[in-house]
Amino acid sequence: MSLAAVSAISGMPDTLHAEWTKLRTLASTFWLLAGTVVVTVALGVAAVAAASCAPGSCAAAQTGADLAKLSLTGVQAGQAVVAVIGVLAISEEYGTGMIRVTLAATPRRLSVLAAKAALAGGLVLAAGAAGVIASLLAGRLILPGHGFTAANGYPPLSVGYGPDLRAACGSVLYLALVALLALGIATAVRESAVAIGLVLGLLYLWPVIVSVIGNPTWHRHLEQASPMTAGLYVQATVGLRALPLSPWQGLGVTALWATSALLLGAALLHLRDQGSSP
Repeated sequence: MSLAAVSAISGMPDTLHAEWTKLRTLASTFWLLAGTVVVTVALGVAAVAAASCAPGSCAAAQTGADLAKLSLTGVQAGQAVVAVIGVLAISEEYGTGMIRVTLAATPRRLSVLAAKAALAGGLVLAAGAAGVIASLLAGRLILPGHGFTAANGYPPLSVGYGPDLRAACGSVLYLALVALLALGIATAVRESAVAIGLVLGLLYLWPVIVSVIGNPTWHRHLEQASPMTAGLYVQATVGLRALPLSPWQGLGVTALWATSALLLGAALLHLRDQGSSP
């Protein structure tokens, strides 16, 4: 291992501490994390509260309802707040000019980005877990009263049930990957508004564009490449054979987008290190 690599590793605890100090002293960080939980749970509760089936036609074979996915509907809204968290983790420093102080204190720019990625991802994992667990609990309590009972073929939602556990864990990982995707894009473009627009467009506009494409082959391929559509396959617990990708393969697509964005951001951050500006 090179001396530079050893130096970078040995300096990571200090870099993590410095980045954590900045994050925890920003009121927006914890408001946004709380917002992630509230938005995720609120939309999930609204979705399960609105779900119903007519008497006599509630059998699982008739409705094909995916209760876990329905309960986790709020993840689609919560990811917007998560994207803002990922963007502000670095772009806020560019906006205030504090990035110069950060990079002067920690000249190894990739260490700074790695620390920001670890902290942003970790915080979103915690908030996402809280939102996902609360959403599944809401589904477990509300849905049986709307006809989705064990007698009709719907096992109670539980993280002790394999498919529900995969949907829950996958949703939490998905939110963390969205945060990393946003961080990578923000590092590359350095402007908060532009980065947020790019991330939200990638997540929400792509599926809209795909929906109007009539060619079945192109439609399927673009759906497989969509960071949101493919990533949320991980929530599916029924009809898996009809999915263009398996649940974990779909989450892998989102992971590929996040990794690519971080690599791009890291490359540009390193290249800018050769010049005079951050």
